[in-house]
Amino acid sequence: MVKQDRAIRTRKVILESAARVFEERGYKAATINEILTAAGVTKGALYFHFPSKEALADGIMHAQNQWRAVPERACRVQQLVDTIAVHAYRLQSDPMVRAGVRLTLDQQAGGLDRSGPFDHWRLVGTELLEKAGAQNELLPHVDFVETADVLVGSFAGIQAMSQALSDYQDLPSRVSSLVRHILPSVVVPSVLAAVDLSEGRGAAVHAELLEDPVDFL
Repeated sequence: MVKQDRAIRTRKVILESAARVFEERGYKAATINEILTAAGVTKGALYFHFPSKEALADGIMHAQNQWRAVPERACRVQQLVDTIAVHAYRLQSDPMVRAGVRLTLDQQAGGLDRSGPFDHWRLVGTELLEKAGAQNELLPHVDFVETADVLVGSFAGIQAMSQALSDYQDLPSRVSSLVRHILPSVVVPSVLAAVDLSEGRGAAVHAELLEDPVDFL
């Protein structure tokens, strides 16, 4: 049991250290030696958990999504907005999420399969939109998969824009603008009128989740 706990802690340290290196350097420029130095572990310990740089990057991209989901809301559109907003908040404040996003959007990361996070968020968005549709919260013409794709793609774009212009400091404002522009074309007006689309929504939902934290790394 002690060995297992130590292994879990070592894996977490390696992932967190790799996240800092990947975020600062990018996938192509980052080296295993830099990650070893940052983590303070032996090469054997690192390769026990992650046999390659690609495996490390995969672990970070996977870990960025392994957090508690937003609690179910009576209004599924609000749940969708909260899911987007809290991910944006984590992107501002969590090195693992920042590194995972950088890797996902890194077009110089040759040989790295970057599709996983996109597939994950497309699935999350589609499921929430399906539930919203089942509760008559959406307009009749809405295609759930298509709308999820538009939201995920648009969010990826504003992440990149926010990072370049303000190091994510203006991301809550951009997320609020994003949902205010897209949702009127898919959500029943009376439903949308009651949804909180404010810039502070992500911080509020994050605080709600911290009341019962769970570590997934």
